[in-house]
Amino acid sequence: MPTDAPTPDAPGTTTGRRRPGPSIGDVAKLAGLSPQTVSRVSTGALNVRPETRQRVLDAMEQVGYSPNNAARALRYGSFRTIGLVAHRLSRTGESRTMEAVVEAARRERYTVTLVDVETPSSADVDEAVQRLTHQSIDGLVIIRAETATPTTLALPPRLPVVVSDSRFVGHHPAVGADQTAGTIAAVRHLLDLGHATVHHLGGPLDSGPAEQRAQAWAAALTDAGRPVPPMLAGDWSARSGYEVGRAIADDPAVTAVFCANDEMAAGLVRALSERGLRVPEDVSVVGFDDIPLADYLWPPLTTVRQDFTQIGEGLIELLMRQIRAGEPLLDEHVSIPTTLVVRASTAPPRLNA
Repeated sequence: MPTDAPTPDAPGTTTGRRRPGPSIGDVAKLAGLSPQTVSRVSTGALNVRPETRQRVLDAMEQVGYSPNNAARALRYGSFRTIGLVAHRLSRTGESRTMEAVVEAARRERYTVTLVDVETPSSADVDEAVQRLTHQSIDGLVIIRAETATPTTLALPPRLPVVVSDSRFVGHHPAVGADQTAGTIAAVRHLLDLGHATVHHLGGPLDSGPAEQRAQAWAAALTDAGRPVPPMLAGDWSARSGYEVGRAIADDPAVTAVFCANDEMAAGLVRALSERGLRVPEDVSVVGFDDIPLADYLWPPLTTVRQDFTQIGEGLIELLMRQIRAGEPLLDEHVSIPTTLVVRASTAPPRLNA
């Protein structure tokens, strides 16, 4: 039965037909737009200005309108489908978390619909969310919201949502690795070896995890009474680690480097080697993530291990709690512990450092 069709009263009643629920016409009237525009927004069309889309979404919420596919889900139970928004799936964290989400959803007998956003801007994330929420989904996983914030990310009301981003704690359920503790463990490891300070090869400036690691690195050095060197940023790739690494290799004051991920650490190690510097005899290097390759680099890489499987399983567990209860969670945050894995790429500083 179409969503907007009137529903007959039960046999024996004398009240006539029930009044149908809010329609596209009601939304259009409140928003001051045409029904065609409202229809385009409700189906996730891309040729709608952001401000127009927002007017329609606000009107939908105000009148209590649900597009037909959402109404059918309410009437018949569940689509058994979860939406997933990610940015740059080529990156280790996103791809491994996505794999874990898909596997955990499969065990719950749910399929996953993926949208990989082109940029981390709030507008692109919002657009991805709107496309998914009008494609018959029961809940939404956002692996990385990046520059979006709880105040800028427009999400449909009552839709179960979980985010792998600690900035959304108190607004949406969040699951993520303990970036701060992992970074502090890496910095303290290097300081305990006798290094006077630790340089940092950071991730992109628009990345939430990169920002968290950079802040924790600086705080750990400050707390230890050590100087905080200027941070050098890469883009998560081994190539960027190599390019930034050539500048690091030319600085004789550098004896220890904490890298925001393992790929950049691998590029740095090559750049140091090409300059005739040995790891760890001349420069100690620590990565982050513990990708499978880390144990097979030369020397094997000391790094901070993230449990991406546990993160993905935690995201699905929180989402399923909301779907089954029929109500959202808010102030729920699951912090997955990180582990420092010490291998052969770190050692006390050279005597003449």
